Amino acid sequence: MIIARRPRPLFGLLSFLALLSFRAPIDAQATPAADAAPDAKWVEKARALLKVHPLVDGHNDLPWQFRERALNRLGGLELERDLSSVTPPVHTDFPRLAAGGLGGQFWSVYVPTSFEGSDAATATFEQIDVVKRLAERYPDRLEMALTAADVTRIHRAGKIASLIGMEGGHSIANSLGVLRELYRAGARYMTITHSKNVAWADSATDEPKVGGLSKFGIEVVREMNRVGMLVDLSHVSPETMHDALDVAVAPVIFSHSSSRALVDHPRNIPDDVLRRLAQNGGVAMVTFVPTFVSSARREWSARQDGERARWKALLPEDPKRVDREVDAWTAANPAPQATVSQIADHIEHVRTVAGVDHVGIGSDFDGISATPFGLDGVEDYPVLFAELLRRGWSEADLAKLAGGNVLRALAEAEKVATRLQKERSPSEARIEELDAPTADGAVAKP
Repeated sequence: MIIARRPRPLFGLLSFLALLSFRAPIDAQATPAADAAPDAKWVEKARALLKVHPLVDGHNDLPWQFRERALNRLGGLELERDLSSVTPPVHTDFPRLAAGGLGGQFWSVYVPTSFEGSDAATATFEQIDVVKRLAERYPDRLEMALTAADVTRIHRAGKIASLIGMEGGHSIANSLGVLRELYRAGARYMTITHSKNVAWADSATDEPKVGGLSKFGIEVVREMNRVGMLVDLSHVSPETMHDALDVAVAPVIFSHSSSRALVDHPRNIPDDVLRRLAQNGGVAMVTFVPTFVSSARREWSARQDGERARWKALLPEDPKRVDREVDAWTAANPAPQATVSQIADHIEHVRTVAGVDHVGIGSDFDGISATPFGLDGVEDYPVLFAELLRRGWSEADLAKLAGGNVLRALAEAEKVATRLQKERSPSEARIEELDAPTADGAVAKP
């Protein structure tokens, strides 16, 4: 999920506002001349491959679309019809899911960081309820999955395996008891932070306060390993990434991030972390977010944000005029689009640095306002796989990318949890006991 960020200094402001909310207008976009239509033979081969090997996407925000558009009433979005023409577009529906060959989905149960404490926990349980009610409403299309074996079984039955991923540690309200109950409710990963810090961990897009994980943050990771919940390091600072890798004894994931070596965005993964990810057995699930995969798009977004900041300074009491001026600037300066080829470059970079056993797909469909050229929605996964086939990827390696790697990581987390539950009891740690502030009000690092 991409939303507006709390600003750092000016550079941070330009960077974070570049991650446009899906509620923002879709940018005018130029068609990349370099990305020709994919060869039909490669697309058909990709479709055949995904019928055999389940494609498991690490991140889709469809549940939040139900909350935003219909107050979580399932009749508010008719998933049985093509929703690409609604305003703003929805990236996910059943006709396009069938065309895209999706086998399993981590549905994000995102709630904004403006929700705190019990409000955040309540809203997260409500979003979990949406996912479960969707599976009940469409039993011939969806089935809830709790284990890696479930995903394989459900895919073989011709349905989409529905997994749950929490996006942000604020969802647990600083409570390990809530964490455990969310796991019991079906959550199989938790992103440690979203766009803002939590009390016990630093985000990639906020001013650092802890310097990574606090003592309580370390206990959160330990307890996630004990119950079998994947630790998701998308959205966190590099220091938090390294601290989590120091502690984790099960594979971690990045549910929707790309390579920082290719696009220097704070939400992307540095190479030193990718190298450690291989040692951990984890998986980096490459995302489709345009500003994460295209430097030109990231730079354009920064310029657009600078234009908005300029008009807000000139017209602080007239936000509608500010919007009109920014819209005029956008119309005169069409956004460069990200491309399928660029996403393939990020996938290949992760393969080069971490290895083919440590790369996956995390689209962030329905959490982004714009998509790369050629990837309009869930129907277009085969286009990306066709590009990789064209580049010489083997079926065995594409099977790992599609879902084999993340299912292996989930299965290993389940094994680790079985062992740890025999070795130690549920943690009774409390944040106020572990993270007592120092004299200057800061939380001491472990």
